Amino acid sequence: MSCQVPLGGRGSNVPEVLDPLADLVKRRSDPVVVQTMRSAAAATIAYVVALQLSNETAPLTAPLTALLVVQVTLYATLTTGIRRVNAVVVGVLIAIAFSALMGLSWWSLGLIILASLTAGHFARVSEFVPEVAISAMLVLGVTQVTNTAWDRVLETLIGAVVGLLFNFLLAPPVWVETAGKSIEDLARRMRQLLLHMAEELGSHTPVERAAARLHEARRLDHDIAQVDAALRQAEDSVRLNPRVKEGLLYRVVLRTGLDTLEICTVVLRVLTRTLTDLAKERTDEPLFPPTVAEELHDLFVHMASAVESFAVLVTSPVSASAEEAESRLANELATAHASRDHVARTLLRRVRQHPGHWQLHGALLAEVDRILAELDMEQRSKRLMEELDRSAREKHERFPFLHKAQRWFRRGRSERTPAR
Repeated sequence: MSCQVPLGGRGSNVPEVLDPLADLVKRRSDPVVVQTMRSAAAATIAYVVALQLSNETAPLTAPLTALLVVQVTLYATLTTGIRRVNAVVVGVLIAIAFSALMGLSWWSLGLIILASLTAGHFARVSEFVPEVAISAMLVLGVTQVTNTAWDRVLETLIGAVVGLLFNFLLAPPVWVETAGKSIEDLARRMRQLLLHMAEELGSHTPVERAAARLHEARRLDHDIAQVDAALRQAEDSVRLNPRVKEGLLYRVVLRTGLDTLEICTVVLRVLTRTLTDLAKERTDEPLFPPTVAEELHDLFVHMASAVESFAVLVTSPVSASAEEAESRLANELATAHASRDHVARTLLRRVRQHPGHWQLHGALLAEVDRILAELDMEQRSKRLMEELDRSAREKHERFPFLHKAQRWFRRGRSERTPAR
């Protein structure tokens, strides 16, 4: 039993005051919070440096450039950061030229956008062409003095250098946990859809309700693109990041896990299509008789649990939680396979007695088999090894000299190590 000590006669408000502080401490390592603090710090430092080196009283171009550059990951800094900096510099130079010639008006704004997009293509900044126009528009609003053009260029370079150094010296946040949450959220929605489908198997299901499940499965299929974007961000955040060990393993585990769930989502959509076709044929009766519906219900429930356990497994670190998720997934898959065999025998007997719509029953079993096969742990282990081998082979082909240097270094260490 604990007691609270009053503080100034207002002890009852202490927990309310501490709750936001505790939440702030808890979120200090959140990638969004870390990236926000990094962006603010880089922009501030760029502004302070520009105050010392530029003749402008308010060198806002430097923090603007730093803010744009520091948004990328360390890997993106090395691969695409130069193009981003070029885009910003080109935009600033165009803004300076337009400021010296005509200033800011509605027609000059249209011209600067047209010129910026055209110059971006000629400068070969690839996906950062829109940033040329964005930088030009933003800078045009603060560039109205023609004799300070070179100061604007200097401020841009200061902001770019500060942003690049910030990404090198203070590594950007790792987005693995965020991507993992996206994968788990996708699996939870798949599980919920399977449970809803299981509840409707033994009752009369109107075509409209079955079609609604089909549309829900299609939305899941479309949401894969958002999860894939979160995963690509996580993959970039672990590349060349000194805070992350075994970054390749993180990328392969999450990527293969999402590939499996994507295939399961497609099959789930086909499964809802099969049940919708069955609902069209059985407008005045349940989708399945009570005995078949009960066995199918158990099968769908175990499939739903297996999908969720699979997502937990691929997003858990190598620890007790991962081992627990693997054990739970193995149990759910074993139970689901047993339920599937019972359903197959029951459906076979029913088809012999009532051969109508046998093709839909066969399609249902085939789709269930495909989902269970994709979630199989042996299949997943094989896919992981194939991806790791492929990544190692691509790295060897891309950087042959680095591979030879590593082999030479390892051979030298083995020769220098005395035998015991």
